[in-house]
Amino acid sequence: MELANILAESSVLVCAEPLSKTELFETLAHTAAEACGHDFHAIREALEQRESLGSTGLGDGIAIPHGKVAGLNGVTAVFARLESPIDFDAVDDQPVDMVMMLLAPQGAGADHLKALSRVARLLRTEDVREGLRRSSDPKRLYAILTTQRETPHAA
Repeated sequence: MELANILAESSVLVCAEPLSKTELFETLAHTAAEACGHDFHAIREALEQRESLGSTGLGDGIAIPHGKVAGLNGVTAVFARLESPIDFDAVDDQPVDMVMMLLAPQGAGADHLKALSRVARLLRTEDVREGLRRSSDPKRLYAILTTQRETPHAA
């Protein structure tokens, strides 16, 4: 799964102002609602419900909040780079400054899992993280995120 298929350039954000986790979820939900024409409240609720099960903060400053929303046509992503890292209850107790939100339709098990796996591998790549942290230009961030290719696993 290529990120360019689920992430629009207009869905890459740089958040210069300090945010709380709640404010971040609202920002992500608004951006996703505009991108996919879906209800902001349903998106925010899906994110909050999933997060209530346990933090989606993976460590290394990365979080991948995600959820399933009825009526979506496919997996949708929104990326945010935060100038001021926030507490996300991440597994390493470090603040988060890179967030890739993923939404999937109800019943999209395989696609949702493939997207989660792809994003986690990408954001755990040190060169990618460093490139994302060095830029405040959404176009450059989009290019970094969407030009990375999957490397086939050895059989």
